[in-house]
Amino acid sequence: MKRILFLMLTAIAITIASHGQTAWKAGATVDSAVIASEGTDAFFTSSAIDDAIYQHIKGKSLPENAQISRSELRYLTMLHHDGHGHILCGEMICHKDIANDLLEIFRKLYDARYPIECMLLIDDYGADDELSMRANNTSCFCYRAIAGSKRLSRHSMGMAVDINPLYNPCVKTRNGKRIVQPSTASKWANRTNASQYMIKHGDLCHRLFLAHGFSWGGSWRSSKDYQHFEWSLTPNPSPKGRGAR
Repeated sequence: MKRILFLMLTAIAITIASHGQTAWKAGATVDSAVIASEGTDAFFTSSAIDDAIYQHIKGKSLPENAQISRSELRYLTMLHHDGHGHILCGEMICHKDIANDLLEIFRKLYDARYPIECMLLIDDYGADDELSMRANNTSCFCYRAIAGSKRLSRHSMGMAVDINPLYNPCVKTRNGKRIVQPSTASKWANRTNASQYMIKHGDLCHRLFLAHGFSWGGSWRSSKDYQHFEWSLTPNPSPKGRGAR
């Protein structure tokens, strides 16, 4: 019995002492005792894109012909509350210029228990924006054109973040037809429907992003992209400026 107890305590100690190698796994639930032992700051990190991450995104969110280099990107680890009573390990890739801003924003969202259901690299969905949005996955970098055009999205520069996209869809009109993205989010295009994941003007998420120099797609005139925050302090790669996801 003593040996079993010793082995159990040893296993717990090893897990707590080395979260970067064993306990850290994007999407995994983190026990509050581990966070207390490690310190919350240990879970909010920014680092260069190492070889393992590069192999994961190469040819998917980062194609070979991309006009942005690996060295311009940063890999973030963060904690988030999923809205179901769990604390999860989250991950994100962004442009290096906004890495610290995002760490500050998501740390404050975490401290306030702001619900973010999922935070994985879009490469886990084959770099398919539609699939990622349907899964309500919060993400940032994906080198791609704006849907329905050949212009680069701000996501291509790692300068835009989509938060809880299933419940905060992009709604626009094309050739007289309303288009909702993701296609499974029609219910949430009606902003009178209530959800804990819905972003509202003036809520904490909205205030934090704007305070850090981002603009919100929910305030656009010609279309509404309720999930979308893009950094406004650098030139947009699109010649037509903002208003494109």
